[in-house]
Amino acid sequence: MKFNEFAINERLIKAVEALGFTSPTDIQERVIPVALRSCDLIAQAPTGTGKTCAFGLPILNNIKESDNHVQALIVAPTRELANQITNDFKNYAKYMEGIKVVSIYGGEDIEKQIRELKKKPQIIVSTPGRLIDHLDRKTIKIDCVKWVVLDEADEMLNMGFREDIDNILDRISSPHNTMLFSATFSDEIKRICEEYLNNPINIKTTLDTITVDTVKQYYCLIKEQDKIELMSRLIDVNNFQIVMVFCNTKKAVDEVTSGLMQRGYVVEGLHGDMKQMQRDRTMARFKDGLVNILVASDVAARGLDINDVDVVINYDVPEDEEYYVHRVGRTGRAKKDGMSITLVTPDERYRLRSIMAYSKATITKLDVPNLNRVLKIRIDRIINKACELSLNNLSDKQTSMQTNTLAKNYKIVNDEIYNSIVSKSLNPYEVINGLILMQLNELKEIENVKVDEGKAKTKSGDIRVFINIGKRDGFTIKDLLNLVSSKSGIRRDDINNTEMHDDFSFFEVSKKKIDVVLYSFNKVKLGTKRIVLEEAKMKSGNIGGSRKTSKNSSDKRSKDSKANKSRKKSR
Repeated sequence: MKFNEFAINERLIKAVEALGFTSPTDIQERVIPVALRSCDLIAQAPTGTGKTCAFGLPILNNIKESDNHVQALIVAPTRELANQITNDFKNYAKYMEGIKVVSIYGGEDIEKQIRELKKKPQIIVSTPGRLIDHLDRKTIKIDCVKWVVLDEADEMLNMGFREDIDNILDRISSPHNTMLFSATFSDEIKRICEEYLNNPINIKTTLDTITVDTVKQYYCLIKEQDKIELMSRLIDVNNFQIVMVFCNTKKAVDEVTSGLMQRGYVVEGLHGDMKQMQRDRTMARFKDGLVNILVASDVAARGLDINDVDVVINYDVPEDEEYYVHRVGRTGRAKKDGMSITLVTPDERYRLRSIMAYSKATITKLDVPNLNRVLKIRIDRIINKACELSLNNLSDKQTSMQTNTLAKNYKIVNDEIYNSIVSKSLNPYEVINGLILMQLNELKEIENVKVDEGKAKTKSGDIRVFINIGKRDGFTIKDLLNLVSSKSGIRRDDINNTEMHDDFSFFEVSKKKIDVVLYSFNKVKLGTKRIVLEEAKMKSGNIGGSRKTSKNSSDKRSKDSKANKSRKKSR
């Protein structure tokens, strides 16, 4: 099927073709005809499947360009996603001169946004909190809205926007159509649909297509200390130009960014603790090709839209299966070939099996690139770069007066050094060899991985925590992360190395946050079950707590007994 087979106007077809799109994706092919009929719909759509185009084209097709009221409202969880959707709409409306689209979000001067709103846009894309601010100020009026889109509804709920969503939807009194897009369908999302959607049509992506067919998925079995070296080899051997690296925590983002930078790569990090100005600058540099490698946490990367990503590297195995799907969706877009590589330590193999079962994807083992092969590639690159940078190869027309002066001085000094080498009978081969070794940075042999190793050690500065909640309580890792984050007030990406069993789980937090986490659960219950947290220690395969959510010694004996029973059940 082609886009020109849809009942949409020629200007939209022209814009889509100008973007290089010819055939619609699965979600587009199924959503666009339904949306054109002005029906409410619920669509399951993972990142990277083209859902913005799926709801964007029908909305633009039906917008009245002469009407300056707000006709369409798109609500998204993050600033990055709101900006992405806005840019996509502007691209689709390239040949529709009367269309105005405005993006509204927190972290930006509200007065600047008010000035943009005075231009009377027909389409507003906004995050929930800032939209409510404008509604309260009456700087946005939604009494003429005809289309409402809730994009990445599951993530909005995870971020605590349920009340805001209700607040927004309750204020829309005009007849309108609602489209809800979500990677997953929780009971809470179903309740929203039942309350606010009118006989919606369900469009569900099956698990067979939850990851993109054009993405080749691999994993490498590797020790933690060898991950940076392995990533460097993979990038060099495959000559990847645009790389996204995902980490589970902002601490790991900083460490990986620093490690790759020391090896000479043009790399920047992106995580939730960065100021919005820094995040915007980083994204702009990555999109413009000034940065080749972007290292990001899942939360910070939500809603990013980067085309032509060569490879996604999971430095950390994602702590939730859905995160894996979102990460992989960053490459292989628009039916182009892509690749994902997950770095797996021996004790994380169970997580990999869980991801494969969830996504129904074939994830193939990838061997570590041979050291000699990597050496040859890196030495060739050093020599080629040296030749390119040689000032002697620059013509007078290519150089400024300052560069000519530099070249002249460089030649004088270079000749002196060369003559000194000759006079001292130094071996030119040894000199070149030494210079190359200086440029090879931290190249080392990667240790052989033994899969029968014991549990991975907790990272320095992190504390391992036991909690008496597991799979039998109906929890997933994502549920656990949300619970700990909401009760303690710490970010989800402050929680590391989550491990879930049937009756209990483990996770890690930094020493600075351990007291906050433990004491925030002092009187928390799950139904009638009291939630117990304790600082866990690795000791002969057994776990013992040093600090707990209660100081009472009898409670300690009771909790230890329950923990031991839970561990016996899981064996």
